[in-house]
Parts: sequence; C-alpha cells; structure tokens
Amino acid sequence: MLVEKLQADIITAMKEHDKEKLTVLRMAKGTIDKEHIDKKVEINDELLIDCVSREIKQRNEAILEFEKGNREDLVEKNKKEIEILKEYLPKQLTEEEIEAKLDEIFAEVKPESIKDMGKVMQKASSLKGSVDMKELSNKIRERLNNI
Repeated sequence: MLVEKLQADIITAMKEHDKEKLTVLRMAKGTIDKEHIDKKVEINDELLIDCVSREIKQRNEAILEFEKGNREDLVEKNKKEIEILKEYLPKQLTEEEIEAKLDEIFAEVKPESIKDMGKVMQKASSLKGSVDMKELSNKIRERLNNI
C-alpha cells in the first residue's frame, strides 16, 4: 500500500537527514491526516492519491505564478517537490492508453450528447490519479461535442 510506503519513506528521510524530502512527505502526511479527521474517512491509498494529486495541482499553479514573478529559485523548488510527490501516484497513462480507456467507457455508457457528460465522468473517475482529470474532462467534452 502507498500509505505504508509514505510512512517508511518519512522514516528513511529522517535517518538520511534529507530535509527537503522529509518536509514534503510530512506535508503530504499532514494533508492526509487532516482529511481523515475533517471528513471522517479511512486512511487508504485512494485518500492518499486524492491528497497528493491536490498538492501537485497546487504546486503547478504556484509554478505559474512564480514564473510570472521571475522567481526561478521557487520554480525549481516546487518542481522538485512535485517529483517527490509523483512517487505516490499510480503510473501515469499514455495518450494511447487514455484513448483506449475512453473508447471502453463510451462503448459502455453509450452517450448521446453533451448532457451525458456526468455519466461518462462518473465511469472515468476510476482513472483518478493515473491521469490529469482536467485534461480527461476536456477530452470527454470534445468527444461528446463531436457526437
């Protein structure tokens, strides 16, 4: 399980005095614990993937802002943090794999118009963590508009 891997990596980072990695991992653990307490949900891989995905998204947004402000030091710091966090996400799907999954979903749901976006997205939610959901949503919307 990814949760155990995170816990083990925190201990390893402490032993190796890797402050940068330790800070990022503790932040991720803190986010998971907060979600667990606030929403009263079980700590599992799904929660970890949700939290890590959200943290990566926040860092990507921060990178855009830091680039506007010419803060290359902070851009690099955030990129390093994203690389550390990506270790806790499932393998990212390639474009071909995404298209194949979408073909399966569309064959199963048989959407007739853009009004079926919710049904398609509900089935596609199983891909969460292995694909950028915003990109996936755009691909689905594009396909539905071409029906």
